[in-house]
Order: sequence, then C-alpha cells, then structure tokens
Amino acid sequence: MTPIPDTTDEWLTGGFAPIGLQALNQKAAMLERLDNKYVVQASALHAALPELMTLFDVLEIDGKRSFTYDTCYFDDPQRRSYHDHHQGRRQRLKVRVRHYVDAALCFVEVKLKDKRGSTVKKRMPYDPGKYGRLDASALAHVDAACRAVYGRPFNLPLEPVLHMRYRRVTLVAREGGERMTIDTGITFFGSGQEGTDAGQRRTGDSVFIVETKSAHGHGLADAVLRRYHQHPTNACSKYCVGMSLTGEVQRFNRFLPALRKLGEMPSRAPA
Repeated sequence: MTPIPDTTDEWLTGGFAPIGLQALNQKAAMLERLDNKYVVQASALHAALPELMTLFDVLEIDGKRSFTYDTCYFDDPQRRSYHDHHQGRRQRLKVRVRHYVDAALCFVEVKLKDKRGSTVKKRMPYDPGKYGRLDASALAHVDAACRAVYGRPFNLPLEPVLHMRYRRVTLVAREGGERMTIDTGITFFGSGQEGTDAGQRRTGDSVFIVETKSAHGHGLADAVLRRYHQHPTNACSKYCVGMSLTGEVQRFNRFLPALRKLGEMPSRAPA
C-alpha cells in the first residue's frame, strides 16, 4: 500500500515528553476500558495541545512519535459483526489482525463489549506473514475470547472484508494510566482492494479521529476536549465507517453523523 506521509510529528507531538513502549505497557495497557471517540478538526486539536502537554506523554520508539498501522477486519458473509454494530446490540465483537508496521509487531485482536458497555480487548501475538488471514490458532483465540466474555462459542465463518492504513499518535497520562490515540490519513480498502487504488477512500489530513481510553469514560482527555467544545461522536467505529465508504454494506444510517463530521460520504444514499 502507498505509504502515508508523516506530517504530524512537528506540530502535534513536538511539545510532549516521551514515554517508551515498555513503560506504556506497564502503565496503561488498557485492555479493559471505556472508550469515547471524537472527530476533531486540526484547529481544535491545535488549541487543546498546550493543556494536553501538561497531562500526557507521547509514545516514542527509536525517535519516532507517529506510527503506521495496517489493520485487516474479518466478518462472516452476512456481515454479522457490522450489522450488530449498526443495530447497537449490547453483545458485539470485532475481529481483526493488526500489523504495527514500524515496530514489526502483529496481533490477532478481538474487541468485545461487556455488560457495562466497557471494551474488552483480547489479543494474541501473530506472525506478520499471516497478516490478512486467520489460521487455526487465530480462530481458536477468537472462540476463546467469545467464551470468556459471553459464555458461548464463536462458530461463524470469517473472511477478510476491510483493510485500512493510518498513522497514529499515542498519548499516555502521567497519572492514572489513561490513554489517548490520535489517528489521521485513514485509508480504507474494501475486500480484494488492498494494495490497489481501486475503490479506496481516504480521510483528509486536517481531520482526526481521537479516542480516549479510561477506566470510567470520563478521563483527563475528555475534560480537556470538552473545554474546547469537542464532544464524543456516537457510532464512530473506523471499521463501520470504512465498511460504509467502500460499499461493503448497503445500510449505514447509524454512522451518518460520523461520516458527515469526517467530510466523507458513501457514493449512494442510505437505505
């Protein structure tokens, strides 16, 4: 896939103190958390940075502060995972393989909602050479995650349905273990389109998807963003937005507010 230009470091991350990956994982793994997602314009993010710099450090690896992520999402032929999100079902999950390109790491990740509405992420190290497909061990991991959180097996067939690439900056609170991620340059590819220009959709460089991850959903970053008149954007899953934009699904009414904020709309009117 075409590399994403690294245009974020100088203005977005330059004023933060660094934190290493090992220290981040010890301090703020946040595999169980409450998430809030925001669609934020560059001007609003720029205004909030001085306050964020007093509260957060930035992940730095080998002198880099923004990192390329490749992610492949999986669903069954009826797109059950997508439609569970579209219908707002309390029990829903997403299955993906994520390749942390700069760190040369890869994981099978299952994200599930528990009874409190918290996000539980179960992940397993994976061979980067298997990116884009699930082997028997990966499928066993998905099944084990479903049993652990929902008490039932996972028995749906899975196939790759969406690829995406973006750059991410990760901030870590100096106190309390909270995290904040800032994604930009998000490029979506539908099934069979990875590595090609056919059917791809890309968000602009002046708009960011910001996600706060805290124990109770009302963390330091949420308070800062509110002071700059930024509020959570409901139904702002990158997976669901990407499925809508690439034409993989026919219904996307629930995600229209997020799509409008991103300045991107599917090529057809919603069903």
